[in-house]
Amino acid sequence: MSKSRIGIAVVVLTTLLSSAALARVHLGSGPLGVARFAAARVLSLGRLHHARAFARHGRIRTASPRSQNVRNAMDSGLGNPAVRRQIVAAAALAGWHGGRIANGWWRHGDGGYGWVGPLFWPFAIYDIYDYSIWGDGIGFWDYGYPDIYAAIFAPYGHDDLAAYTGPSPLDRRHRRVPPLPQLCGDDSGEIAGLPIDQIAQAIQPNEAQRAALDDLANALISAARMIQASCPTQTAFTAPHRLAVMQQRIEAMIKAESALQQPLGKFYDLLDDEQEARLNALGEDRRKMSPAKRATEAPAQGCGAAQSAALQWPADEIEARLHPNDTQRAALKALQDANARAVDILNAGCQPEDATTPPARLDAVEGRLEAMQRAVSLVSAALEGFYATLSDEQKAQFEAIGQKRTA
Repeated sequence: MSKSRIGIAVVVLTTLLSSAALARVHLGSGPLGVARFAAARVLSLGRLHHARAFARHGRIRTASPRSQNVRNAMDSGLGNPAVRRQIVAAAALAGWHGGRIANGWWRHGDGGYGWVGPLFWPFAIYDIYDYSIWGDGIGFWDYGYPDIYAAIFAPYGHDDLAAYTGPSPLDRRHRRVPPLPQLCGDDSGEIAGLPIDQIAQAIQPNEAQRAALDDLANALISAARMIQASCPTQTAFTAPHRLAVMQQRIEAMIKAESALQQPLGKFYDLLDDEQEARLNALGEDRRKMSPAKRATEAPAQGCGAAQSAALQWPADEIEARLHPNDTQRAALKALQDANARAVDILNAGCQPEDATTPPARLDAVEGRLEAMQRAVSLVSAALEGFYATLSDEQKAQFEAIGQKRTA
């Protein structure tokens, strides 16, 4: 690693680790105590400015922290979207082409990645509550068709994936890849990222409201564990299997979202107008500090935005690699048509402008996840049909399309 890259990694990790000790002091017992850590771990405006600059200029993407450093960075505040994007970007690239390339072609518009090795949608529970509670949808709404495309034409080869799921080899490249469970949330004591104390301080709840807030904290923990259980235990090496992984992950997220509906609705219904205004103001303050305020200014990459050149259907490359016969061409045309319909489904289910309350935004989360499930299911069925017509050599050639890309 060059001196400049080492320096960048040190600066970023120093920034992230600076609040870890403070966080441990404030942990308590019970649902409110379990969720307490995020309030103490919110980065100061000055430190967030540095994180914002790194993310904006792409410098953080050159850092490849070792697993313990990633663990420590996680301890410093997963409730902060900028921290999560930095961790995900470093993890996604550390096992890809030896960690030598600064940007992956499947990168989201916000700087994060939907696929990190064999894992789809890292830190999913945080993206759900960031949008539902705070109205900060940049992480959640950047997921969409590009992630389906990256499942079909995966960037990772067998050796890359082994770096995420196999025993840690001795070479330096693989030591930089964090263990997959860390990105799934392997410590149940640290999955309650909702800053319950921040909310309580803002609204000054009465006894009934505090009980409802306590129930919401418990529901968030349960929802996070539902998603955590969908963390892959085996590596998917083929496109059909990767789409199956997506379906399982999205299904778990739908169940988790459903578990939050009643407690969130009950809590919000107990608030008076002034308390609602305070909660909305808290979310507005958070969004002002976001390094990606464009979420309200332009379509997210996964929702309504024009597809980049990297996401165009590789018809010529498929033809050159596979030399398909007429039967295979017909199945391939059905797959391409299914992808086009998936794009239409997801573009029709973009972020609603009239979802202005936490319950309404959680409803929008449900709609988006269900749209993604339909889109993935549609593509998966067509892909299974296409794969059934291929020889083993043709399947290997098809899998190599995404792996050979570097931009």
